[in-house]
Amino acid sequence: MTRARHSRGFAMVSAIFLMVVLALLGGLMVTMSNTQQISAVRDIAGTRAYQAARTGIEWGAYRALQAGACPFTAALPNAVNATGFSVQVTCTSSGPYDEGGAPYSVYQITSTATTGTLGQHDHAERQLQAVMHAP
Repeated sequence: MTRARHSRGFAMVSAIFLMVVLALLGGLMVTMSNTQQISAVRDIAGTRAYQAARTGIEWGAYRALQAGACPFTAALPNAVNATGFSVQVTCTSSGPYDEGGAPYSVYQITSTATTGTLGQHDHAERQLQAVMHAP
Protein backbone atom coordinates (compact mmCIF):
# COMPACT_ATOMS: atom_id res chain seq x y z
CA MET A 1 0.00 0.00 0.00
CA THR A 2 2.84 2.43 0.67
CA ARG A 3 4.26 1.81 -2.75
CA ALA A 4 0.96 2.74 -4.43
CA ARG A 5 0.89 6.07 -2.59
CA HIS A 6 4.36 7.10 -3.80
CA SER A 7 3.63 6.33 -7.46
CA ARG A 8 0.33 8.12 -7.43
CA GLY A 9 0.09 10.76 -10.26
CA PHE A 10 3.00 9.32 -12.22
CA ALA A 11 0.75 8.56 -15.21
CA MET A 12 -0.48 12.18 -15.22
CA VAL A 13 3.08 13.58 -15.36
CA SER A 14 4.02 11.18 -18.16
CA ALA A 15 0.89 12.09 -20.13
CA ILE A 16 1.56 15.83 -19.81
CA PHE A 17 5.19 15.37 -20.86
CA LEU A 18 4.13 13.31 -23.87
CA MET A 19 1.54 15.91 -24.87
CA VAL A 20 4.11 18.72 -24.68
CA VAL A 21 6.60 16.77 -26.81
CA LEU A 22 3.93 15.97 -29.42
CA ALA A 23 2.78 19.60 -29.51
CA LEU A 24 6.38 20.77 -30.08
CA LEU A 25 6.82 18.24 -32.89
CA GLY A 26 3.54 19.36 -34.49
CA GLY A 27 4.63 23.02 -34.32
CA LEU A 28 7.97 22.14 -35.87
CA MET A 29 6.27 20.29 -38.73
CA VAL A 30 3.97 23.27 -39.44
CA THR A 31 6.94 25.66 -39.46
CA MET A 32 8.93 23.42 -41.81
CA SER A 33 5.93 23.07 -44.13
CA ASN A 34 5.46 26.86 -44.33
CA THR A 35 9.16 27.39 -44.99
CA GLN A 36 9.11 24.80 -47.77
CA GLN A 37 6.07 26.39 -49.41
CA ILE A 38 7.60 29.88 -49.29
CA SER A 39 10.80 28.51 -50.78
CA ALA A 40 8.88 26.85 -53.62
CA VAL A 41 6.96 30.06 -54.38
CA ARG A 42 10.21 32.05 -54.48
CA ASP A 43 11.83 29.48 -56.74
CA ILE A 44 8.94 29.65 -59.21
CA ALA A 45 8.95 33.47 -59.13
CA GLY A 46 12.72 33.49 -59.78
CA THR A 47 12.33 31.18 -62.77
CA ARG A 48 9.51 33.30 -64.18
CA ALA A 49 11.62 36.44 -63.67
CA TYR A 50 14.51 34.82 -65.56
CA GLN A 51 12.22 33.94 -68.48
CA ALA A 52 10.74 37.46 -68.53
CA ALA A 53 14.25 38.97 -68.59
CA ARG A 54 15.23 36.57 -71.36
CA THR A 55 12.22 37.72 -73.36
CA GLY A 56 13.47 41.28 -72.91
CA ILE A 57 16.89 40.29 -74.28
CA GLU A 58 15.31 38.69 -77.34
CA TRP A 59 13.08 41.73 -77.94
CA GLY A 60 16.08 44.07 -77.57
CA ALA A 61 18.17 41.93 -79.93
CA TYR A 62 15.41 42.04 -82.51
CA ARG A 63 15.15 45.82 -82.26
CA ALA A 64 18.92 46.24 -82.45
CA LEU A 65 19.62 43.78 -85.27
CA GLN A 66 16.49 43.98 -87.41
CA ALA A 67 15.18 47.47 -86.84
CA GLY A 68 18.53 49.17 -86.14
CA ALA A 69 16.96 50.93 -83.14
CA CYS A 70 19.85 51.10 -80.70
CA PRO A 71 20.61 52.92 -78.36
CA PHE A 72 17.32 52.88 -76.47
CA THR A 73 15.82 52.38 -73.04
CA ALA A 74 12.28 51.03 -73.03
CA ALA A 75 9.80 49.02 -71.05
CA LEU A 76 8.81 45.84 -72.83
CA PRO A 77 5.34 46.51 -74.27
CA ASN A 78 2.49 44.63 -72.53
CA ALA A 79 4.91 42.67 -70.31
CA VAL A 80 3.03 43.41 -67.09
CA ASN A 81 -0.30 42.35 -68.61
CA ALA A 82 1.11 39.14 -70.06
CA THR A 83 3.48 37.97 -67.31
CA GLY A 84 2.99 40.11 -64.21
CA PHE A 85 6.57 41.38 -64.53
CA SER A 86 7.77 44.80 -65.53
CA VAL A 87 10.65 44.38 -67.98
CA GLN A 88 13.07 47.23 -68.63
CA VAL A 89 15.38 46.85 -71.64
CA THR A 90 18.43 49.00 -72.35
CA CYS A 91 20.58 48.86 -75.47
CA THR A 92 23.86 50.64 -76.09
CA SER A 93 25.89 50.44 -79.27
CA SER A 94 29.50 51.08 -80.11
CA GLY A 95 31.26 51.19 -83.42
CA PRO A 96 31.28 50.84 -86.29
CA TYR A 97 34.51 48.90 -86.16
CA ASP A 98 36.46 47.59 -89.12
CA GLU A 99 37.67 44.01 -89.23
CA GLY A 100 39.16 42.77 -92.46
CA GLY A 101 37.45 45.50 -94.44
CA ALA A 102 34.00 44.60 -93.07
CA PRO A 103 32.36 47.16 -90.76
CA TYR A 104 30.35 45.97 -87.78
CA SER A 105 28.73 47.43 -84.66
CA VAL A 106 28.65 45.95 -81.15
CA TYR A 107 25.42 46.04 -79.12
CA GLN A 108 25.11 45.52 -75.36
CA ILE A 109 21.58 44.71 -74.25
CA THR A 110 20.52 44.63 -70.59
CA SER A 111 17.11 43.34 -69.52
CA THR A 112 15.73 43.58 -65.97
CA ALA A 113 12.49 41.83 -64.97
CA THR A 114 10.87 42.76 -61.64
CA THR A 115 7.71 41.86 -59.76
CA GLY A 116 6.39 42.30 -56.24
CA THR A 117 7.56 44.53 -53.41
CA LEU A 118 11.18 44.55 -52.30
CA GLY A 119 11.55 42.70 -48.99
CA GLN A 120 8.29 40.76 -49.35
CA HIS A 121 7.74 37.10 -50.26
CA ASP A 122 6.36 38.03 -53.67
CA HIS A 123 9.47 39.94 -54.84
CA ALA A 124 11.58 38.53 -57.67
CA GLU A 125 14.10 40.25 -59.92
CA ARG A 126 16.51 39.00 -62.56
CA GLN A 127 18.88 40.91 -64.81
CA LEU A 128 20.47 39.51 -67.97
CA GLN A 129 23.01 41.01 -70.33
CA ALA A 130 23.91 40.06 -73.88
CA VAL A 131 26.61 41.37 -76.19
CA MET A 132 26.31 40.86 -79.96
CA HIS A 133 27.61 42.32 -83.14
CA ALA A 134 26.14 42.89 -86.57
CA PRO A 135 27.38 44.22 -89.88
